[in-house]
Amino acid sequence: PRVTGVQTCALPICSITFKNYVKRNWKVREDVQDRIHSSDRDQVKCLIVDLMLKSPGPVQKQLSQAIAIIGQEDFPARWPNLVTDMVAKFASGDFHIINGVLQTAHSIFEKYAIEFKSQKLWEEIKFVLDGFAAPLTELFVQTIALAQQHAGNKEALRVIFHSLALIAKIFYCLNYQDLPEYFEDQMSAWMPRFHELLTMENSLLVTDDDEPGVLEELKSQICDNIGLYAHKYEEEFQPYMQQFVTAVWNLLLATGPQTKYDLLASNAIQFLASVADRPHYKALFEDPAVLGSICEKVIVPNMEMRECDVELFEDNAEEFIRRDLEGSDVDTRRRAACDLVKGLCRHFEEKITGIFGMYVKTMLDSFNANPSANWKSKDAAM
Repeated sequence: PRVTGVQTCALPICSITFKNYVKRNWKVREDVQDRIHSSDRDQVKCLIVDLMLKSPGPVQKQLSQAIAIIGQEDFPARWPNLVTDMVAKFASGDFHIINGVLQTAHSIFEKYAIEFKSQKLWEEIKFVLDGFAAPLTELFVQTIALAQQHAGNKEALRVIFHSLALIAKIFYCLNYQDLPEYFEDQMSAWMPRFHELLTMENSLLVTDDDEPGVLEELKSQICDNIGLYAHKYEEEFQPYMQQFVTAVWNLLLATGPQTKYDLLASNAIQFLASVADRPHYKALFEDPAVLGSICEKVIVPNMEMRECDVELFEDNAEEFIRRDLEGSDVDTRRRAACDLVKGLCRHFEEKITGIFGMYVKTMLDSFNANPSANWKSKDAAM
């Protein structure tokens, strides 16, 4: 038993060592001797997917990253069967295996949302879409049906919603560069289900700590997805726009100030900012009552500093300034609220200025009445 325990504990260390070795040596560099024999490369690619899927969680994560590193160099030209091998695992019905495949796929495909357009990138995305888009859509539909069947099973729901979050992330990557013909044809399969997930509540998925749970992670990614469509594919997305604006609005009203909701709130506000910035959707915000409600219930509350913001400023002022003013890869509620104001001012500057003028006066009056106690009001006003 003692030897078995040592071997079990050593597995994550071995997988990390393997991943790091692949990271250092898999790419063949000019004028440098290849440290991995071609037969070993073929053997690794032949075995690693199955090995990754059969491994425990910590090992699976490391091997998944190793597959992504190999994929950066070899996929698809020297590893054309990778997509086929991964898709074949969807039929297993085992969500430990399915989530391993989805995590690996996301690790490989996430570069599509980062890299600049090129012919090589287009060809690779086309290759992936041909083999992965339809099975992913089928898996999405089946997984939502499973979530409905297991609505009272907490552990099953956590696994299922983790799968849905990964599927939503892959959807974003595959749709980022351009709207694929397949996904345009399948919008009726994706968008109503995104709306269903965005508006659903389940007390079993509510977390007690400060970390976002799987439901917040999924809803946050859906806000990213519909924001992408609203910004880049507004004509195709038009039939779904009104219902998503309403859903996101209601979501923001129900989202508390806790830090675990920060990314969700930020992405939801950014979606509204994307919509407000487009002339095509101007009519959705023309009513002064709508603008006033957005300012009162969304923008102003998310401009105000919370205790966690004060703590960050006290502990690391440079990081606070970087997030709050300069912009970074960490989205904040305050910055998203600023972006929404800018989007609204593009078409309704006079109305927005009038509305905010009243709020600024009220907050400054509050500060002047008791500067030491109400300094946050002045900060929000500024």
